[in-house]
Amino acid sequence: MTKRKMIFAVICGMLGCLCFGAGDWLMMYGDAAFDAEYLSWLTTGTAQIPQWRYTLAMVLAFPGIILYGTALFAVQNYIKDEKHRKVYHYLNAFGLTPWLALHLYYIMILVLYSGLSQSPDSGYEQQEIRAICMLLYENTSWVIAASEALMLPVFVYWFYLQLRGYTDFPRAFAFTNVLIIFGLLKGVTMSMPEGAFRLAFNNGLMSESMIIWFAVILIFELKRKERRNM
Repeated sequence: MTKRKMIFAVICGMLGCLCFGAGDWLMMYGDAAFDAEYLSWLTTGTAQIPQWRYTLAMVLAFPGIILYGTALFAVQNYIKDEKHRKVYHYLNAFGLTPWLALHLYYIMILVLYSGLSQSPDSGYEQQEIRAICMLLYENTSWVIAASEALMLPVFVYWFYLQLRGYTDFPRAFAFTNVLIIFGLLKGVTMSMPEGAFRLAFNNGLMSESMIIWFAVILIFELKRKERRNM
């Protein structure tokens, strides 16, 4: 892959982050008050979110996953050894589908929650609506664990490859791994005041971590291109 194509692919990944991240914020930004007996994201705000926001959040996920895939598959070109490159390739292929599945999973529960909450003819009290959504979550939450089990190994493997020096990056770049960035940002959210911003920022944490990771790769590629030109 030429350097120009690599830069283009990484920029595609960053645009994918904006698609998914925008969807994450559309799904959750609102009054953060919630009933402690139920899920923390079944808030007063999410009950009031109009349905078009959830529709748009789902629509954005489709170009988002294509743009993500463009970048994540391009990243394998930094791996020196063909055997390691193939392992990364298949881990990445297995991990991309759950991105959409997990996004759809949360949206379906939130659509049900906001739809019933805003329907004057639903016949349910707010507490009953939360209980219905909680029941749905409790019986299907295995989807979250299954999705993460497929999504995360490629990033763990990338950390291993960088740490062992099997990529074009210096070994220290292993600590710019998206999972480490995610952990650091998660720590930042702990110090944020409760509110709509924290709720939405926390919901989009993976997209926000990914865009920082892609930015690191982009800077590395631009610097490398500059050194070669010199």
